[in-house]
Amino acid sequence: MAIYQIYDKIFKKILTLSSTAIVNLINGLFDTHYPSDSSIAYNWTEFEDDTLRRILADTIITINGRDSYHLEAQMTQDESIIFRVFDYGYAHSLRNLEKDAFCGTLHFPEPKIIYLYTRTPAPDSYRLTLDFGTQGTFLYEVSTFKYLEISPQELTQKKMIILIPFELLKLRDAMKKERSSANLAALKNLIQNDIIGSINQNLLYGNITEDDARRLRRLTQQLYDHIYSHYEEMEELNEMTDESLLLDIDIIEKQHEKEIEKIIAEKDSVISEKDSLIFEKESALLEKDAEIALLKKQLEELMFQQAH
Repeated sequence: MAIYQIYDKIFKKILTLSSTAIVNLINGLFDTHYPSDSSIAYNWTEFEDDTLRRILADTIITINGRDSYHLEAQMTQDESIIFRVFDYGYAHSLRNLEKDAFCGTLHFPEPKIIYLYTRTPAPDSYRLTLDFGTQGTFLYEVSTFKYLEISPQELTQKKMIILIPFELLKLRDAMKKERSSANLAALKNLIQNDIIGSINQNLLYGNITEDDARRLRRLTQQLYDHIYSHYEEMEELNEMTDESLLLDIDIIEKQHEKEIEKIIAEKDSVISEKDSLIFEKESALLEKDAEIALLKKQLEELMFQQAH
């Protein structure tokens, strides 16, 4: 289980990116059309099942306080996953139970199983039949999303670019088998064009924020270090990857700093203009005060002359 913790950790971090990025992901996975400024809420609550086994349902996201979606990421084929997804959905619906004196309603979240990678073919969906005896049966179906079958271009088209760090998995088996010059070149192209290029493109399109872009690069770096950096043949590519990802982050951060400096400069200019106006008004008041003092003196002299 420990071998997959890095993927689980990165997937959960991806789900904490900006609300715009998360809404785009939900729209892409479920073919919905929520506006990018829709609100999102995370259901991080821990609960216990009948055997008192703790379960952390930390991938259920609610949009606009109304519609909930359960995202379950997988690295291997798992025939029992349909039962786990149903358990999570049932526990979530219990926490949000609508009831009155005589009846209640359980609102299950809309589920999706995301296969980031699998050596054996994953099904398009899993099915679970719920038998209610004389009341009939209901077919509970959970569809799957197979990441390895999706191109970076399709991710951009569907605005699901926050999954792009897992692009590194596409060459994992090939590199494990042989670190040939062809495979090294393919990995270099995948990092520079498919991953970094896609992140830059989606940042330009407004599909992700600058902070999202920085975090995606860092997550890509973490995943790269886990999968590839330990191979002896990777020394040159490791340096290139470090420079590419870190340089790209530095560029964006410098751009961000320049924008802040520009805003500060504009504010300083406004303050300077206001200071100039204040100085001009104070100078005019001083002149008025001097004129009033002179008139007052002249009046006093005139009154003195008249008195004598």
